[in-house]
Amino acid sequence: MNLLLAEDDAILSDALSAQLWAVGFAVEHAPNGAVAEFLLLKQAFDVAVLDLGLPMVDGLTVLKRVRLAKPDLPVLVLTAADSLESRVAGLNAGADDYLTKPFDFPELEARLRALLRRARSSPANTAAQWGKLSFERDARRASIDGEPLDLSPREWMLLDLLLGQRDKVVTKEQIATAWGSDPSEAASPGSIEVYIHRLRRKLETSGLAIRTVRGLGYLLESND
Repeated sequence: MNLLLAEDDAILSDALSAQLWAVGFAVEHAPNGAVAEFLLLKQAFDVAVLDLGLPMVDGLTVLKRVRLAKPDLPVLVLTAADSLESRVAGLNAGADDYLTKPFDFPELEARLRALLRRARSSPANTAAQWGKLSFERDARRASIDGEPLDLSPREWMLLDLLLGQRDKVVTKEQIATAWGSDPSEAASPGSIEVYIHRLRRKLETSGLAIRTVRGLGYLLESND
């Protein structure tokens, strides 16, 4: 189970990493918000533990940005801020659970395993069928009428984002966030249009179409 631990306290992060490794988690540590955002957008994680008081980019901002690109990633917020306002802000930003410091490790482990159980039972993480398109997020496979769909990493992220918000407009800002591992290309509207065009061609026989909503973004809808 791959876990991202975003925590700037070196002593706490070292201790938590060791404990999490001991109970079966493969831990990647981010010492600040900028690194946490980069890793979460670039790599695949099963769950994330995110401190809100991170340097460079605060945890709440990281959470909001990552949630746009990865709506199904389980995120547990870990913070010293225990006020009602802080808890509400964290949950509204997209946190799935909230644990305040100080805490006992067995409770953290139990909460993480509960988040993973819910994620695994969610339909969004199983194979799904849209028209002739079969999409398996966990296995990173897609096919049309049983024929594998050859997608680049950016095309995969784009299709995942469009399917996750089917019948809703996906903005260029959301696409740029999903492509945050390469900000220079992600910020280029022309680059986004190129990938949209490529994905449109690959979906021509799927029964799905990507419609441009002028001034807003793109909408994935059925051809029927």
